[in-house]
Amino acid sequence: MLVSLLLIGIAAWGIGFGLISSLRVVGVVIAVGIFLFLIALVGLIGAVKHHQVLLFFYMIILLLVFIVQFSVSCACLALNQEQQGQLLEVGWNNTASARNDIQRNLNCCGFRSFSPNDTCPASCVKSSHPCSPCAPIIGKYAGEVLRFVGGIGLFFSFTEILGVWLTYRYRNQKDPRANPSAFL
Repeated sequence: MLVSLLLIGIAAWGIGFGLISSLRVVGVVIAVGIFLFLIALVGLIGAVKHHQVLLFFYMIILLLVFIVQFSVSCACLALNQEQQGQLLEVGWNNTASARNDIQRNLNCCGFRSFSPNDTCPASCVKSSHPCSPCAPIIGKYAGEVLRFVGGIGLFFSFTEILGVWLTYRYRNQKDPRANPSAFL
C-alpha cells in the first residue's frame, strides 16, 4: 500500500510543481499506483477474512507483478551508455510535451543539435549565450536514474516474492475464529 500511495503522491507532486506537463505520463503513474493499491487491499481483506479465493488471486497477481517488475529492474540495470542514448533519442522523437519540459527545465535546445528554425522554450534562446544540446545533460541524469530505479525495483520485487511465498504458505490455514464443528 505504501508503494502505491508513494506513486500517486509523486505524480501529484510532479503536476503540482509543474515539473511534468504530460498528462499521459502522470495518468499512467497514477493508474499503476491505483492498481497496486487495489491489489494490496485484496490481499489485506483476504488475510483478515481468511478468504482463500481472495488470497489465491492476490498470490497469482502478485507473482505476475513480480515477474514484470523484476524484468524491468534487470533491464534498467543492464543498459549500457549506447543503449541509453538510443532509448533517450526514441523517447525524445516521440513526445513533444516532455521535450518542451526538458528543454525548459534543463536550459538546453535540441537533442544532439539545434537549428535556429526550431522552437525552444529554454531561456538560453532569449539570451546571447549559445544553447547546449540536451543529449549529454539527459544522458548524465539517465544513467543515475536508471541505476536508482533499477535498484529500488529489484528490492521491492524481492519483497513481492516474499509476499507470494507467505501467501502460499499461510493461505490454507484454518480460521481460528471458525466453528470447529463446521465441515467447511
